[in-house]
Amino acid sequence: MSNQIENALLDLKDLLGKGQFLEAMEKYLTDDVVLQEADGTPKVGKEACIIAEKELLATVSEFIRYDILHYAISGNTSYYEAIMEFKTNDGEHHRFEQVNRTKWQDGKIINERYFHA
Repeated sequence: MSNQIENALLDLKDLLGKGQFLEAMEKYLTDDVVLQEADGTPKVGKEACIIAEKELLATVSEFIRYDILHYAISGNTSYYEAIMEFKTNDGEHHRFEQVNRTKWQDGKIINERYFHA
C-alpha cells in the first residue's frame, strides 16, 4: 500500500510542480472525494472540486511554483509539506505554506485537508 501511495505522491509532485492541477485532480480524485481547506466548508465530489479549482485558476495570472518538500506515509494516509506561489489578475503575489493530509483508497484520493501557515 505505501509503495502505491508513494508512487502516486511522486507523480503528484511532478504534476503540481508543473502547475497541472486539473490533470492531477482528474487522475487522482475519486468521484466522491472530500476536499477541505483548513476549517472551511468541505467540497464534496470530484466534479464540484474541479469546478471550484477552475474558478480559482481563472484568477491566476502567473503560476510560480508548487513544491512538495517533505512527505510521510502511515497506512492509507499521507502527509506532505508544500509551498505554493502565484500571482493573481489583480497583481497580488501570493505565497502559501501548507501541510496536506491525504487519505487514499486504491491509489486514489478519497479525502484531503489542507492546513495553512
